[in-house]
Amino acid sequence: MDPDLEKLIRLQRAESDLRRVEVELAEVPKVRSALEHRLAEEKARLEAARAALEACQKSRRQHEAGLQDLEVKRSKYKGQLMEVKTNKEYTAVLHEIENVEREIRALEDQVLLEMERAESLAAELKLEEGRFKAAEEDGRAEARALEARARGLEGEAGKLGGERDAIAATISADALALFQRVARLRGAGVAEARDGMCQLCHVKLRPQMYVDLKKNEVIVQCPACSRILYYSPPVPAVSPEL
Repeated sequence: MDPDLEKLIRLQRAESDLRRVEVELAEVPKVRSALEHRLAEEKARLEAARAALEACQKSRRQHEAGLQDLEVKRSKYKGQLMEVKTNKEYTAVLHEIENVEREIRALEDQVLLEMERAESLAAELKLEEGRFKAAEEDGRAEARALEARARGLEGEAGKLGGERDAIAATISADALALFQRVARLRGAGVAEARDGMCQLCHVKLRPQMYVDLKKNEVIVQCPACSRILYYSPPVPAVSPEL
């Protein structure tokens, strides 16, 4: 095999591996953001449950304060019954007491409703607290795994980058320049030829060109995509031992 062609094949493999690792590295911030977003959603649900319970408790306290005010008003009216001088005044005060007692009963019903609702909301809050705690624990574990993965990928990228540069340094200037020019245009500078065609652009090669490039003795470019072509002989199948 042509020495430069062999090195170009190795260079392409190193480039492809490096590109794969770089793509995975580029996904790390997206995954990290997704983890943070998921935890933020869980926290928002927890805060909403807490706010709902607090609002319910506040409403109950307001109703209870209203009840106290009404109790004071009713006592005041009952005291006035002892001071009225006419039946008309007595009847008017009784009417006011009835109105106040009607309001008291309505507020007492509201307090009971708020107490029942508070029990339900407290149970929901406890459930959300458990979910958030579990989400936090899972998030921390996933974040640690993600950071470990990122460090591993960064190390792998550094290693592959070093291998790529070391290989590139051994290739002739003309062959390397050709590879880099095609790679800039096509994404990959080298492609395998198999079954009479370029395996990346899938254009059929002329029979004689395919016969010649199968020798791997010179650098041959695909007439369609300009990638540098090489041929890998099929590995013979191993017969199972009897």
